[in-house]
Amino acid sequence: MFFGYNTNGFAHHRLGDCVGILADQGYRGIALTPDVHHLNPFEPDFPARMAEFAEMLAEKDLCCVVETGARFLLNAHFKHQPTLVSKMPDDRDDRFEFLSEDCVGLAKTLSADCVSFWSGAATDDAAPSEVMDRLVEQCVRLADFAAARGVKLAFEPEPGMFLDTMDKFAELHGRVNRPNFGLTVDIGHLVCQGDVPVSDQLMKWKDWLWNVHIEDMRPGVHDHLMFGDGGVDFADVFAGLRSAGYDRGVYVELSRHSHDAVATARRSLEFLKAMGG
Repeated sequence: MFFGYNTNGFAHHRLGDCVGILADQGYRGIALTPDVHHLNPFEPDFPARMAEFAEMLAEKDLCCVVETGARFLLNAHFKHQPTLVSKMPDDRDDRFEFLSEDCVGLAKTLSADCVSFWSGAATDDAAPSEVMDRLVEQCVRLADFAAARGVKLAFEPEPGMFLDTMDKFAELHGRVNRPNFGLTVDIGHLVCQGDVPVSDQLMKWKDWLWNVHIEDMRPGVHDHLMFGDGGVDFADVFAGLRSAGYDRGVYVELSRHSHDAVATARRSLEFLKAMGG
């Protein structure tokens, strides 16, 4: 188990500066969120910049996961749209193409541990069963695409989106039923949604747990908080991670702290090392 940081928490930094700062502070992993300002896959120089980023990781001996939660990358007007559960097939295809050609392709080039993604929110009045059918279809399609390229997928339940709880994830996981389709656990999300104790969830899903996000959060409120400002029982969290034998990255996700990114990253690592070793 090692600690990393999501580049969405360095929104006002150049990507190379972000990598250098985090490596110098002692982080061992980068959760890369391709975005309008960080390795934008829609820019013409993307292949060259992707190769340059791979060299940065190798030089600093950093592990990597690919995150896919950029807010306005696919639609400048509407946050996190379109999605895998959008009403129109063409919209679902747009999200699929981004996740597959861009993000899975990037993960393969970087030898990333996984691609992490979520369902998105449905914007029509379809029945939940219909929305779940859409999501299952797209996840199976994406898992098969990724498997052919040797890439793992880690699905993240997200408050405010269609698939937000661990019970819903259990249904999705059973229906997708692919060996490369695993789980991203966001520690704060579990607390927000009442999926506690966190250690119980970590143990239950230990065989499919491929990515962990961490921050503080309060029950019922989806607000990523600095460590110590919420209600997460971090002693329970790290006991659960150790009991589960988790040996991958634990990535800080504090995108709203980008205005103070350097100090926030330093304080976060100090806290995590004190709690988790």
